[in-house]
Amino acid sequence: MDVGKRIGFLSFGHWQPLPGSEVRTARDALVQTVELAVAAEELGLDGAFVRVHHFARQLASPFPLLAAMAARTSRIELGTGVIDMRYENPLYMAEEAAATDLLAGGRLQLGVSRGSPETALRGSEAFGYVPPEGSSDADLAREKTALFLAAVRGATVVDADPGMTGGARGRLAIQPQSPGLADRIWWGAGTRATGEWAARQGLNLMSSTLLSEDTGVPFDELQAEQIARYRAAWAEAGWDREPRVSVSRSVVPIVSDVDRAYFGDERRSSDQVGLLEGVRARFGRSYAGEPDEVAEELAKDAAVREADTLLLTVPNMLGVEYNARLLENVARHVAPALGWTPAGAR
Repeated sequence: MDVGKRIGFLSFGHWQPLPGSEVRTARDALVQTVELAVAAEELGLDGAFVRVHHFARQLASPFPLLAAMAARTSRIELGTGVIDMRYENPLYMAEEAAATDLLAGGRLQLGVSRGSPETALRGSEAFGYVPPEGSSDADLAREKTALFLAAVRGATVVDADPGMTGGARGRLAIQPQSPGLADRIWWGAGTRATGEWAARQGLNLMSSTLLSEDTGVPFDELQAEQIARYRAAWAEAGWDREPRVSVSRSVVPIVSDVDRAYFGDERRSSDQVGLLEGVRARFGRSYAGEPDEVAEELAKDAAVREADTLLLTVPNMLGVEYNARLLENVARHVAPALGWTPAGAR
C-alpha cells in the first residue's frame, strides 16, 4: 500500500561535555535517542534512524539501542544510516538483526554500507577484520554484506554436526529468522554506480548526505540522477517488489528566537564541493529560514521529490525538547508541502 511520503529523523548521536550541550555522556545520547523516537511517533512521523560510528563519541552499537527504541514505541520505523559492514561479523549481525526485528514487530529498516571517513586509522583492522590481499575496504564491505543478506534470507551457511543431530546431515541457517527483514535492508550509496550496484543486490537505496563525485550540477539534481539510475537498474534486475529510496536533509523552519540564534546564519546555505579521501565530492545544502520559504524550496528539491522517504538530520546535542519542537515545526509547517500526512491521519 502506498502511504505517500515518509518522514523521519536521523541522529548522529554525538555527546560532548561542552558548554551548551544537553548530551554530555554516552548514557545521555542513548537515553535521549529513545526519548526522541517516542516524541517522533507521537507527532505522527514515520521513522527514527541513527548513525553508527566507531572510535568516536557517537552512537556505535545499534542493536541494543534499536531494541530499547522498539520497547518504547509501537508503530514508527526504526533504522540505521548506516552500519559500516567492515566492522561486522555478518552471521552474528544477522542473529542480532533478526532478534531485534522480532522484538520490534518487523519495524527495522537497516542501512548498511562501506561507511564514512573516520577518526581511526584502519579501524576495522583493530576489530580483527583485514581485507584479503588484493582487496579493498569496499570489497570487504560488499563481501560481508553478501553473507549477511544470505543469512537473513534464510540461506544455509554451515554444515550440521551429525553427532548432535541424531545422525542427520545437511546444512543449517542462522536462527532466529525474521520474516520480511531481507526486504528492509538498505545500501548507503555515495555514487551513481554504487546506487546501481545496490539495485542489482535487491537492496533499498539510502542516498548519502554527500556524493563522492561531482559533475558540476547541483547536489539535488545529481542525487536525483542517482535515484533514476538506481530504479532503472532495479527494473532491469527484475525484482518483484517496489524498492524504497531515502534522502537526508537538514531542515530548520525558523519560528523562534532560539532557532534564529542557532541557525539564522544557515539561511543562505548552498552546496559545497571539496575533496574527501582524495576524491572530489559534493555536499548538499541545508534548508533554514521562514517556514513558508523552507517549504517552497524543499518542495523544489529534485531528489526529495523522487525519494519516498526524507530523513531529517537533527542537532541531537541540543537535547530532546529542542529537537522534538524542531520536528513538530517541520511536520506542521513544511511536510504538508511535500505531500506528507501524519501516520495517524492516513
